[in-house]
This record gives sequence, C-alpha cells and structure tokens, in this order.
Amino acid sequence: LSIAKDHISSAPLILVKNGSTMENLFILFLMIAFACAVLQHTPGERFSLPIIPRPTISFIPVSWPSGRYSLPKPKAGCPSGWAEGWRYQDNEDSNNINSVTPSIGHHFFGTFNRNTIMYYCTKTSHSGSGSWPSGNYCIARYGGSCPSGFSTGFIYWDDEDNANANSHGGVLPDGEYNRNTKIQYCCRSDGSAYISMKRPTYQPFYLYKYTSTCQRVRGMSVREETIKMDDEDDRNNSSDGGHHPKKTDTTVVHYCYYS
Repeated sequence: LSIAKDHISSAPLILVKNGSTMENLFILFLMIAFACAVLQHTPGERFSLPIIPRPTISFIPVSWPSGRYSLPKPKAGCPSGWAEGWRYQDNEDSNNINSVTPSIGHHFFGTFNRNTIMYYCTKTSHSGSGSWPSGNYCIARYGGSCPSGFSTGFIYWDDEDNANANSHGGVLPDGEYNRNTKIQYCCRSDGSAYISMKRPTYQPFYLYKYTSTCQRVRGMSVREETIKMDDEDDRNNSSDGGHHPKKTDTTVVHYCYYS
C-alpha cells in the first residue's frame, strides 16, 4: 500500500487554472484512472496507464432564422442558397455629392460613383432555425410582411428626374422600383444593442443600424459604414415613414458590417 501511495503522490495532479470545465474534468478523470491503475498494479510488473481517448466536443452551428427577409450584399457574397438582386439608382446629376464611408475599405458589393448600384441577398424560403432575437437593428422586408418581433417602415428616394435611367434585376426587398425608389424595412428595438445575439459567424454580413449603436453579434467584430445617395434637387419628394434604418441628412443610411 505504501508503494501505491508513492506512485499516487508522483502523479501529475495539476489542474489547468484557466482551463475550461471540460478540460479540468478530463484531467480529473485521468487522475482517477491513474490512481486505480496504481492500486491494481502488481509489484515487479511493467506499469502502464490505460489508454483513454480524449472526449470530443461537438458544436452545433448557428443557422439563419426562419422566415423571409433581405440584407445588403457584402463583397464576401451571399449566404448559400439565397437569391441575389440589384438596383441601379440614377442619382442627382447636378453637383452630385454621393459618398460611401469609409471611402476606401468599405465592404459593400456594388458600384458607388455618380450613380449607385446596390446589391441584395434575399432569403426566399421560410426554412431556418428559430426566430430573430431581441435587440436594436433592422433588416429589409421580403414577402409582404416582417418576421415576428419587427415593425415595418420605408425609405423613399426621389431619384434624378432628367433622363432617368433607373433599372433593376433579380430578387429585391419589398418596395417600388420605377423612376424613384422605395424600400420596405423591418426594425426592432426590444433589447439592448450591447447584448450580443447569436448569428452565423462563418461569413461576413450586413444589418442596418436602428436607434442605438450597431447591434453586437457574438463571435464577430462590427463596424459602421454609410452610403449617401444624392437625390433630386428640384421639387424633391424624398421621404420616410414607420420604422426604418437610421438616416442622417435626407439620404445617408447607416449600416453595420460584421466579420
């Protein structure tokens, strides 16, 4: 018995101070196995520990919420299986002041000069996992209504009147796409933007900023980016209503980029 105690006292009985609960449980399990092996060891025989496989930890990836909706397309592309579409907006011809911030290093997929081509990623099926969590953010509406927990609203751009060349293609958010542009949104402010929500982290994406700072997303960094589309100077009818993404001036929309 004294020999067994000597063996046990020489066992590696150190827990990982900053280790996870799973890691320390595994080390404790090894310690118990070591003690049992020593106690059952016959003096004179070669001593060896039993081979114990390290437990595996499986992670269930977070998928996009169920329902139909649309998001701005980043340079990294759309989620697999989503539809894509684009809107060309003929912006003001005279003294055009279009801008994107940051001017170098933004992540929007599109064309941003004197006129704007904006691309969208749209989830057209109802499939998915769970619902959108509470927070402070907006998405673009698709399919005629907002997912549960959101309220709807719109932004209307009075585009260039002279020789208007507006056009569009593919699948777009709910709205009106003719000589002017009206896009419908879904927004919510039922939670703190500082409380991180779970979203897929395997690919960058955009949300729209709402009434607070950019919504935090677990496991991702976030930065704010903006697009200013200079609308018609003469008899301008640009407007907004209901619940829509944060705007400054009449034409600057605020986005949140996650990577």
